[in-house]
Amino acid sequence: MTPGLPRMLGVLVALLCFGQPQSHAAEPGIGPRSILIGQSAAFSGPSGALGREFRQGAHYAFNEVNARGGVHGRQIITIYRDDGYEPDRAAVNTSKFAAKDQVFALFGYVGTATVVSSLPILERFGIPLIAPVTGAQIIRSPVHRLVFNLRSSYHREIALLVDYLSRYGRDAIAIVYQNDAFGKDGLNGLLKALAPKARKPVAMETVQRNSANTQEAARRVARSKPEAVLLVSSYSTNASFIKHYRKLDTTAQIFNLSFVGSNALSRALPSPLRHGIGVSQVVPFPWDPRLPIVRDYQLAMKRSDPEAKFGFSSLEGYMAAQLLIRALDQAGPNPTRQAFMSALDQLQSSDIGGFPFTMSQSNRSGSSFVQLTFLNGQAGSFIH
Repeated sequence: MTPGLPRMLGVLVALLCFGQPQSHAAEPGIGPRSILIGQSAAFSGPSGALGREFRQGAHYAFNEVNARGGVHGRQIITIYRDDGYEPDRAAVNTSKFAAKDQVFALFGYVGTATVVSSLPILERFGIPLIAPVTGAQIIRSPVHRLVFNLRSSYHREIALLVDYLSRYGRDAIAIVYQNDAFGKDGLNGLLKALAPKARKPVAMETVQRNSANTQEAARRVARSKPEAVLLVSSYSTNASFIKHYRKLDTTAQIFNLSFVGSNALSRALPSPLRHGIGVSQVVPFPWDPRLPIVRDYQLAMKRSDPEAKFGFSSLEGYMAAQLLIRALDQAGPNPTRQAFMSALDQLQSSDIGGFPFTMSQSNRSGSSFVQLTFLNGQAGSFIH
């Protein structure tokens, strides 16, 4: 046999299986037997657990549909790029997805600032983004034509937290927020929730994204003697703040938004500091199989890895993947981006395994579901 022929045959087989290079495809990202999806998220660094856990849950859904033959005979192939939860890196990744990889759609971007930095690229190439892991208003109001949300908004989470605290007479609320689009959205949400009660935060402190430098913020918040503290950042920063804050002999109730990464936050805290830390959630309780989507998620995890641990972030990834799969199926055997987006908008008031959400051309808000949970002393254990 001619030297190098086996390698050439291998390339030919790959092309036959997964389609011609995407630059020759009639629709970006669509090959004869493949659909390319891109995800930029933090997979390493101080916020890496956020992307890894979401990706894990999505993998379970994609692997199962691919094992059944894919969507209309096409396998869902996902390309991942690590952005470390940094906006500039996310924008670079998005440009590569669009110009180099020519993906069909983007999926599961993690973080407000990273999504915002990528929006101009989405617009330039007309690429839809499905189920970003952010509840920020900036991609909800006004409706962005290329962004399709599944999770509830941060403002809804914060409104629920404020109502809960008010019922228990904890009206003096401090906020520690990340100094970026995510944190400022959280601050605006708290100001909005407090306005009808004619109240303002007793302290407002900023922290840097991906930073554990929180000691001074903890001291300043403690001096304001709040009855509750709302943390608007990711798990590594919030865990650092909680450790410094509790050293000051404080008793204020501490709450985190869903984006914190609940399992990662629990692992980052020593047992005595975990108990009673609140986290608002935008997906159902992952340990309760009474809801069909949770039961399916649990079974998929167990089939793939009997030792896998359930969690809110991986459940969100699984649910987001199911939304993408449904829209691809309804877009038909020869999907275009426009048909795919139309399929999403036509879902209207729908549900994923009993989890309701709204999707239309004039309303991309997704779900309105929010619940409160609290960490137990055991790592990865929650009550609700």
